[in-house]
Amino acid sequence: MLTRIFSEIIFMNKMCDFDSIVIGGGMIGSSIAFGLAKQDEKVAMIDEGDNALRAARGNFGLIWVQGKGEKNSSYADWTLQSAKKWPRFNNELMALTKIDIGFEQKGGFDFCLNQEEFDERIILLKQIAENSNEQFSYEMFNHEELAKKLPKIGPEVVGASYSSWDGHVNPLLLLRSLHKGFQELGGKLLTHSVSDIKYNDSYFSVQAKNSVINSNKVILAAGFSNQNLAPKIGLKMSLFPQRGQILVTEKIKPFLDYPTGLIRQTNEGGLLLGDSHEDVGFDDGTNLQTMQQIAQRVTTIFPFLRDVKMIRAWGSLRILTDDRLPIYDYSKTCPGAYTVSSHSGVTLAAIHALDIASYIVKDGKLPISLKCFSAERFND
Repeated sequence: MLTRIFSEIIFMNKMCDFDSIVIGGGMIGSSIAFGLAKQDEKVAMIDEGDNALRAARGNFGLIWVQGKGEKNSSYADWTLQSAKKWPRFNNELMALTKIDIGFEQKGGFDFCLNQEEFDERIILLKQIAENSNEQFSYEMFNHEELAKKLPKIGPEVVGASYSSWDGHVNPLLLLRSLHKGFQELGGKLLTHSVSDIKYNDSYFSVQAKNSVINSNKVILAAGFSNQNLAPKIGLKMSLFPQRGQILVTEKIKPFLDYPTGLIRQTNEGGLLLGDSHEDVGFDDGTNLQTMQQIAQRVTTIFPFLRDVKMIRAWGSLRILTDDRLPIYDYSKTCPGAYTVSSHSGVTLAAIHALDIASYIVKDGKLPISLKCFSAERFND
């Protein structure tokens, strides 16, 4: 009994006070935490560490606008606005951390292997352009036009779509840069699992390992853990996993100056290949059949890659909602509590750091323009 009382005294004496606590240190959480710290907030970011089902580990690294927002004009605009902010965001990170995250934004291609795919792509991108009030721009290249940009393209490729807004980064270096920048700005990174959150009328108490940490605001950006933590702050969300597999090749001579939806050449020369969508629960492994499908499509697009060696592969889980759109919520019963969830952590990193963080600090609430992304939409 005395041991238990002594342990509880130690537990309660390890309390710290912050303006904000961000729960989740992946791409979304670290982007928001960086943005909060940049505005002189006293911020703690609680990250589960390497044991987490971290989507950032398997991220393809695309800043991708084309293909997003066909049925939702708000999402089309939100994605495009983030892409526009990426050069400024990259410059701020580079100036602060001196880490080159491999940012390039000179457009990207999405390939069509038959006329049906080509025609469907035209319809899709036309709709997205209309949803963005024509701010989103794109081009369609037939095979001959595409071959002038990508001479090694295979004869079976009918054409491709192109958008100048698309780009890419090294996602692991981006995550490293966000963590470093956050700490350079005075943020405190804690590697714990969060077991409980309590709202005490005017502040929040977050229980993480053997500490209770208090703050005025709490932002949930903890991936799948958001489902369990959100009800503790008067919110809810439903998420499900979708696996994507990525193949990595040996380093080869640079030949691909643009990112694509299926193939990306890193600045070190290796290729990342992958565009699978598998409903297999929380299994983040790999399987031969899917890898063969990826390889077959890639070598159809660039036949010379048949002779390139694959050196490793991995699977990773996308964090999805039923309609594939993000969730941005603000609690009415626990003012100062927010939830953020999206599968576009890299594309939206700029707007999360520069805008979402600003809303939280300056306004205390999310703008009405983000109301359509509340999880309440699933109640309709």
